[in-house]
Amino acid sequence: MTVTIDGRKLTAAKVARVARRTPDGRFEKAKLDAKSREQLAATRKYLDDNFMNDEAPLMYSFNTGVGLFKDQRVFMRDMKEYQRKSIYAHATGVGEPFDEDVTRATMLLRANAFASNYSGPRLELVDRLMDCLNAGLHPIIPQKGSVGASGDLAPLGHMSGAICGFEEAEMMYKGKRMSARDALRKAGLPETFDLEAKDASCLINGSTVSLALGALALEDSKRLLKHADIALVLTLECLRGELAAFDPRVQAARPHRGQAATARNVLRMARDSKRCSEDARMLVFPEESRAVGVKPPPRVQDVYSLRCAPQVHGPVREALAYIEGIIGTEINSATDNPLVFDDGKGGLEIISGGHFHGQYVAQAMDLLSMGMTDLGSICERRLARLVDPTMSYGLPRNLLAGKKGLNTGYATVQCSMTALVMENRTLSMPGSVDSIPGKSNAEDHVSNSTWCGRKARMIVANTEAIIAGEILMATQALSLVADLAKDFPIGSGARAAMEAVRSVVPPALDGDRWYGIEMAQVLDLVRSNAIVDAVEAAVGPLD
Repeated sequence: MTVTIDGRKLTAAKVARVARRTPDGRFEKAKLDAKSREQLAATRKYLDDNFMNDEAPLMYSFNTGVGLFKDQRVFMRDMKEYQRKSIYAHATGVGEPFDEDVTRATMLLRANAFASNYSGPRLELVDRLMDCLNAGLHPIIPQKGSVGASGDLAPLGHMSGAICGFEEAEMMYKGKRMSARDALRKAGLPETFDLEAKDASCLINGSTVSLALGALALEDSKRLLKHADIALVLTLECLRGELAAFDPRVQAARPHRGQAATARNVLRMARDSKRCSEDARMLVFPEESRAVGVKPPPRVQDVYSLRCAPQVHGPVREALAYIEGIIGTEINSATDNPLVFDDGKGGLEIISGGHFHGQYVAQAMDLLSMGMTDLGSICERRLARLVDPTMSYGLPRNLLAGKKGLNTGYATVQCSMTALVMENRTLSMPGSVDSIPGKSNAEDHVSNSTWCGRKARMIVANTEAIIAGEILMATQALSLVADLAKDFPIGSGARAAMEAVRSVVPPALDGDRWYGIEMAQVLDLVRSNAIVDAVEAAVGPLD
């Protein structure tokens, strides 16, 4: 399929589709809407006919320098050189390059911002950007160096230099890093591309790298919410937990929508469970800290990581709904400066503003970081219970199979997830409240949105691994007691999740093995959505 952009209807989900490879390794194409194409051409013709001369009034970045050089006219004879030097002056990023999907999302989002017809680029520039994207040409864009105001100037400078074929720029093409000119030539595109008035400013203005990071992190987080609810249900089955806390009447007494959605998901998956029952809790597992044959007392209520899961998963769900609104608006916004408007008299007017400032994205990514950190934290507390028989109601210590001592079990899997939780806690400290003036104080307040997006992406990846870890360890626990607890079958949702995991990862019933392999395998299942698909096929759509 092809994603059409018009500056108004692009979604984060569509951004992710274009940014990431399909299961067979291809890229979806993107194209410019026909009406947007006509409007862009008409706007640029008016600008060329009326403003691109040395007698025109000073218009920021059209015929002036930028920053504190805003009152210095750039003559038309110098315009191509000025555009080129603008890119050179801003390509100051450092560090490892962004991943392929971030680069592709950035290119698509920049083109979509142009399609809204407020920026005034030449149509040829938009086509060049789209041609590079559709050819699978991915500029090398260093991750560090943007403060998220006046846009992501440094990373977008590197992107722009690459699509223009600057000698110093590099691209990835068909898995190989090479000079931008070599890549462009191999892809069948002209090796160089000249910029005209306003083109450079259009390319580098706007916090578009921050937005690319935000859109992808948002889509990944939305996918993880269902997996977190599935992991919760699997752990409830392992610990023979109470389902009363998820009763709709309980949720109605504190009617938050996110909390209720998590509770509905749990009951949808576990309603027919016989394991989550008082009768099952009377079953004494071999390592339970009581004499065999002595029935345990009734369990009145579960610990917080089980009973309060809706109250923790739920706020994350509602935060993501808010973030989706922010990101959705940003995706379909013009974010460079200045912008072009109808003057109401048959002509156009140039107005300077500050839409390049990334504070909306910065604060949204800080909220996402905090929510996903807490989601990972409660998941880790549940999987930590699984390895300790004093907290798991008698599951084998460390979820161990085989001879004790000779084998260790899954204790270090839990330990690794703890490391990710601690990393997330540090990364979730807000970055949007940090601002250092730059450029001789021309930028006296900045958003730090690129760092907020980068750390949010890291937190989401860590949380994804933590949730996968809970799924892996819960399915191991269920396999270890399958025979002992066979009279108390698990619910339809847990069974479907279990079967999806077991189709790839056999249970460790003979002792230790290279656990890193199965950790990676379950992570792949989470990323492919295979577990959610299996559960929804069994119990219906999850909220």
